Amino acid sequence: MMLRPALRGSMILGRTLKGYTRAYSDAASVLADLDLSPSSMNMGCYDGKTWSANGPIQPCINPSTGELLAEVRLGDKNDYERCVQGAVNAKKEWQSLPAPHRGDIVRQLGNALRVKKEALGALLSLEMGKIRPEGVGEVQEFIDICDLATGMSRQLPGQVLASEREEHALLETWHPKGVLGIITAFNFPHAVYGWNSAVSLVCGNTQIVKGAETASLVTIATQKILTKVLIENGINPAVATLCQGEGGVVGEAILHDKRVDIVSFTGSTKIGKRVNQVVNDRFGTSVLELGGNNAILVMPSADIEMALRSIVFAAAGTCGQRCTSLRRLLVHSQVYDTLVPRLVQAYGTLPYGDPLDSKTLVGPLHSPKGVELFESTVAEALGQGGKLIAGGTRLTASELASPNHAKGNFVKPAIVEIDYNAPIVQEERFVPVMYVCKVDSFEKGVEVNNQVVQGLSSALFSNDMREVFHWLGPLGSDTGIVNVNTSCSGAEIG
Repeated sequence: MMLRPALRGSMILGRTLKGYTRAYSDAASVLADLDLSPSSMNMGCYDGKTWSANGPIQPCINPSTGELLAEVRLGDKNDYERCVQGAVNAKKEWQSLPAPHRGDIVRQLGNALRVKKEALGALLSLEMGKIRPEGVGEVQEFIDICDLATGMSRQLPGQVLASEREEHALLETWHPKGVLGIITAFNFPHAVYGWNSAVSLVCGNTQIVKGAETASLVTIATQKILTKVLIENGINPAVATLCQGEGGVVGEAILHDKRVDIVSFTGSTKIGKRVNQVVNDRFGTSVLELGGNNAILVMPSADIEMALRSIVFAAAGTCGQRCTSLRRLLVHSQVYDTLVPRLVQAYGTLPYGDPLDSKTLVGPLHSPKGVELFESTVAEALGQGGKLIAGGTRLTASELASPNHAKGNFVKPAIVEIDYNAPIVQEERFVPVMYVCKVDSFEKGVEVNNQVVQGLSSALFSNDMREVFHWLGPLGSDTGIVNVNTSCSGAEIG
């Protein structure tokens, strides 16, 4: 299926909601392909029997244009109760199904996603703002994790251990935990749904999902595909329920509900700390994927051309809205004056615009709040002695290819030269601001990489094998994902 760039020509039909105009054009065909409506209310809750909701209306906005894509009715406390009770009631049936049979359901889910990959990828561009290759790639991540989980369903672990007693054996077996609550983030609403669902479902858990409110359309579309697969196989669809709702209502309910045995949360470190505390206080299990103040260290032996390409995408890709986006670039003094001017030059040629346009590399920030945070971050960095050497401002209408994007959340990703000890460099701001810092040795680079409290991803560019193995070893980078001669941004499902 070929998809034309969404909203070209800005075919606007009529009414407004809180200042947003409702736009159809090609967006309508994407929504229709995913059983979503641009003209009537989309229900945000599914309890295994019906789609219904009784909470507030969530406008779903195209961050490229500021135009309204559709509306979603969010759930309230009563809707949450229906949905979580459905997941609880479906536990016995789902847990009794042999794991390879559960794996086959997940396999079919992956195949169903393959059919809708282009439409889902386009919807991610329209609702989240990432460019089409990244949107389609995010759907592929869900497909890949389904393939992995299908194989895992025939290899769930267990072992027989030697007993100290005669004529005895110790048998270790693994059983489902119960109900999984999944709380996703706006930047990867589809993939996070998938990473959790595929593995958890083959293990025999049922689930309730609360997606990011501002990515409600993607979440509902994903739920509908999963629900269809369950129904086609004669499985109680309450195995997987959905309650789109506000964090203070549905999110809080999940955290405090003892019927939800595991809570998987993806989002900010600040909220993640609270999730961990609340869930642990009731002896639940929490799975957290939080922030990353990620660094790349470039050494004199590095392939500068390879490093340059990797750095630009790691910092500017997804407009800096990945957990693994590059925040801190640590450059050895011997190659600083070679690399940094080339980075500035590359930033000056970044193509901005419609995320569905194949020429676009940088789409918009997801929300106006992101633009405000971007501007305040640049200002604070300059106030702490930083020097702005590229970007750092909003894009003007004349700098965008289409007048339709004048109300979009477009900014120019920033490069700021600054001391690595500056307070703001120790923080993670979820915006495209890259701090460039000079280091005089490999040892200092490792030390600076490790000095922040966040530790998700890092990368080293070097062809010195001593440095490579030190970086990968116990005294090297202390992040969870450690890369060599490739970007810190992104990760494969393995």
